[in-house]
Amino acid sequence: MDVSQYLEIFIDETKEHLQTLSDQLMILEQEPENMDTINEIFRAAHSLKGMAGTMGYKRMQRLTHDMENVFQEIRSGNMKVQPELIDVLFRGLDALEAYLAEILESGNEGTEENEEIINTLNSIAAKATGKEPPEPMKTAQPQETASASTEEAPAEAKYTSIQINDYEKNTFDKAVQQKENIFGITVYLQETCILKAARAFLVFKALEEHGEVIKAVPNVQDIEDEKFDFDFSLVYFTKDSAETIKKAIENVSEVKKAIVGAFMPEMEKSEESEKHDTPKEVKKDEKAVNNAGAAQQTVKKAENKKAAKKNTKTTKPTVGRTVRVDIEKLDVLMNLVSELIIAKNGLVSMSSSDDSKKDSGFNEQIEYLESVTTNLHESVMKVRMVPIESVVSRFPRMIRDLNKKLNKKMELHMTGEETELDRTVIDEIGDPLQHLLRNAADHGLESNEERLALGKEEVGQIYLDAYQDGNNVNIVVRDDGAGIDVEKVKQKAIEKGNITPEQAEIMTDKDVIDLLFKPSFSTAEKITDVSGRGVGLDVVKTKIEGLGGNIECKTVLGEGSSFIIRLPLTLAIIQALMVELGKEKYAIPLGSIQTIEDIPVSDVKHVQTKEVINLRGTVIPLIRLDQILDVETNEEEPESLTVVIVKKGDKQAGLVVDNLIGQQEIVIKSIGDYINCSKLIGGATILGDGEIALILEVNTLV
Repeated sequence: MDVSQYLEIFIDETKEHLQTLSDQLMILEQEPENMDTINEIFRAAHSLKGMAGTMGYKRMQRLTHDMENVFQEIRSGNMKVQPELIDVLFRGLDALEAYLAEILESGNEGTEENEEIINTLNSIAAKATGKEPPEPMKTAQPQETASASTEEAPAEAKYTSIQINDYEKNTFDKAVQQKENIFGITVYLQETCILKAARAFLVFKALEEHGEVIKAVPNVQDIEDEKFDFDFSLVYFTKDSAETIKKAIENVSEVKKAIVGAFMPEMEKSEESEKHDTPKEVKKDEKAVNNAGAAQQTVKKAENKKAAKKNTKTTKPTVGRTVRVDIEKLDVLMNLVSELIIAKNGLVSMSSSDDSKKDSGFNEQIEYLESVTTNLHESVMKVRMVPIESVVSRFPRMIRDLNKKLNKKMELHMTGEETELDRTVIDEIGDPLQHLLRNAADHGLESNEERLALGKEEVGQIYLDAYQDGNNVNIVVRDDGAGIDVEKVKQKAIEKGNITPEQAEIMTDKDVIDLLFKPSFSTAEKITDVSGRGVGLDVVKTKIEGLGGNIECKTVLGEGSSFIIRLPLTLAIIQALMVELGKEKYAIPLGSIQTIEDIPVSDVKHVQTKEVINLRGTVIPLIRLDQILDVETNEEEPESLTVVIVKKGDKQAGLVVDNLIGQQEIVIKSIGDYINCSKLIGGATILGDGEIALILEVNTLV
């Protein structure tokens, strides 16, 4: 039974169960008597144990098994939830996440046993219930001799009746030459076991790590088909001790017991009579040939397995990114595809009809096709949309840990977790949000003593709010801490040589705050493992602008700071304004456009050598796209300029273009892999006439 095909499902479901454990442990810390939470944690741990066992991840299975045992005692009323238990459970959760990370990286769970966590769990449970604690877990060490191998086999050892033939004995001789132990094994499953074949498979998988199974009774096919009661026997070659093998088998859940002992081969008796007319000598010769071939195959198979095991290199599992889709959304997609086929058939039919019919029906078919494709686009976008909850759900645990690490009392409040974003954006936004939250906890909030001295509540408040705003999603990370000291930022910038003292004097507060987003700019006095590593907010800005979004900061000294992130709903298909510059066509995302103005050249003014316009009381800088993009345009200066006013946060700019083509729905294609693309270009799109138009990245212009 090959379980590798289920790896992707295992990883997805394990992530969900780990998130459930994290959420419920956070609740349990505040409400230790909440039985619904206790039951939910027990169910999650039980599910994880079963999944890990089925996949053969024994260490992960052992840890979840012990967590499950603790909660079984709590459910039974034998013990209460104590703070020390919560702490060790969170450590256990971290260990499980480490196992999952190792599986994602290399395909196996690694070698970390987490003995200290398991022993602490068992010790707490034993102390609370008054039971004898189990023997502390120790990593099994290979032994030179197998003490169990010399013991007399008990009556339940059914392996003693296994018989081998003359030719199978060759494998035994080879095992003796290689100084391997030859064990007989009888495995008893619990009578309540439902999936006997699955448990037997896990036993075989556990044994493969230590040696080779040479013979099974009943045979392997019958075991796979569950054609056995609740026990089966094996002949097994290994260099490990009987105790090690016994422990490996009994670590498999629903194994009642395993009996392991020395195996003395008993030879099969020759046949006493023949039922057919074929001469007895010929029959024996045929049997000898067949058995010799079988024995050689057995030896060859064992050698191949050992060679494969020796040369095996664990490869990283190829786990795709998945989205769970409501069946109703798929039904809508199916219906729209059906309509698309109808529209195609209509156009094909029209191409072969009379000219008189073509003119009347062609426009109708095009309108119908346009309607279907628009609906299809909207439906596909809905399928790709994922609630932001999948990203932010891990942050309460992070704040809880920072609470203890920084010795600051703080709380995280989240709203808008149901807000949806394109899956591509969701995958990338987690790290920037984590960076901002850690900054808020480390830099933003004052210490407990400082807050009390300032008349604030001792517990600092951090907020993460998400909401949809037109074609964008806004995410705000804010705190009620000290705010940003603009003067301190100025001095730090002067020390680092980012600005001169003369420049600092004429800079606005907003200009100073923007310095925080410069590469490697940090105001941290000392480096910690939370923040202040010299990697500032420039990393956050780069990542967000790479997603087609933008970020800005607002702060009030003594009251707190807010970081506002604006992201597009999707990165695949957008509405854009098509414009012309000379003979070239460009697309400007519609979500960035505020207005389009016709400005007389005489209204263009100069401020500090830069062109600006005064639009309804607001001074807006002009950007000549033809100069930035090096496009040849008409040398004659027109009487008026066509200006597209774009906005990024509070900033505005006017993009000067030659002509407007109109609004169009475009499909974004990446060109970064083909040419050394400027940051001004966010991608390309193919127009209806086959021409290629570049998409302008407005965030880098404003």
